[in-house]
Amino acid sequence: MDPTSIELIAAILFGVALIHTFSTKFFERLAHLQPAHAGIWHFLGEVEVVFGFWATILVIAMLIINGKESALTYLDGQSFTEPLFVFAIMVVAGSRPILQFAMVCVKTIAQLIPWPDGKAFYFVTLSFVPLLGSFITEPAAMTLTGLILLERYYSKGISVRLKYITLGVLFVNISIGGTMTSFAAPPVLMVAEKWGWDSIFMFTTFGWKAALAVLVNALAATFLFQQELSKIKQREDPPHLDVPWLVVLVHLFFLVGVVVFAHHPVVFIGLLLFFIGFTHAYERYQDRLILREGLMIAFFLAGLVILGGQQKWWLQPMLSGMDNTALFFGATLLTAITDNAALTYLGSLLEETSAEFRYSLVAGAVTGGGLTVIANAPNPAGFSILKGSFKDGAIHPLGLLVAALPPTIVSILAFQFL
Repeated sequence: MDPTSIELIAAILFGVALIHTFSTKFFERLAHLQPAHAGIWHFLGEVEVVFGFWATILVIAMLIINGKESALTYLDGQSFTEPLFVFAIMVVAGSRPILQFAMVCVKTIAQLIPWPDGKAFYFVTLSFVPLLGSFITEPAAMTLTGLILLERYYSKGISVRLKYITLGVLFVNISIGGTMTSFAAPPVLMVAEKWGWDSIFMFTTFGWKAALAVLVNALAATFLFQQELSKIKQREDPPHLDVPWLVVLVHLFFLVGVVVFAHHPVVFIGLLLFFIGFTHAYERYQDRLILREGLMIAFFLAGLVILGGQQKWWLQPMLSGMDNTALFFGATLLTAITDNAALTYLGSLLEETSAEFRYSLVAGAVTGGGLTVIANAPNPAGFSILKGSFKDGAIHPLGLLVAALPPTIVSILAFQFL
């Protein structure tokens, strides 16, 4: 079927958005060269803005070419639940009581490992918390891991090499670490109900392999940088909370509530508003809520939904024309330039697919989820949290790609040979 004019425009804009993603440093340099227009260049230099910006251009093109009704019909047909959910879960999971509770858990487990504190804490953070994403969802795990790494490592002046390797392992481990259940990873959510995949199936088919890969990736990074990590001194006092347990429990209640009603925006947005009211009532136990960061990530993901929804005409035939092995590696590579949830959703629309096809598609999609910032929905959250600790407040996309390749290869081995 030949693409429509809007589909062609959307494909071109999607390609431009990808190039823009890799060119944000160029706009930051323009901001320094042209201070009179620094505001717009800084705006375009934000990775979180990219897809939302080009999706806006697409919507304007739709309005001009097809008219208001057609544009609104298309937008109404897209699901924006995921961007809204990521916004809600980031704000709740990024609150001080939740973060401190997570740190207490990580430090308690780390103390059981006979390694220097900085080394043990690092290993547990990159393994335990991403695997916890199978239960609290990947966006929540990414938010918590990113904030823990920022406070305990990235703010300590660690080497640039360690920053990039840690980021690569984090993104890959989050992407595969949510596959132990059927509700935590976005690419799994897209297919689980239609294909009848429950949490038992996910753990026996994907989860245990992913868990092994997560541990290997975290262990490899820990030993590669063990000298630098061992020198990082953590707090000497035992794990503790400086907020009352009742406040922590209330925050955990909101976190669980948002996760349980992840498919129902009318409920989890209501819970978020209630949560914001509660935090204002107990401000002395709070830090600044990451509302701006969460909204930027939601804007990014919403743009990806709008642009991605018009790529079906070329992506779907490409997926259907591959054998199982080619599909696995094809999905791994395509994920880097699309979004693994969009990829599995398009694959789920194909009728009468085999069990092998379904496994290859989802395994490849989660395997490639750490290669770029757009490959997995939670990635922009980690990107936003950690980018300020890099030079010029920018993470180089090629640096992330190179850092994510080794843990991605480990994931490939796990899903292909175990």
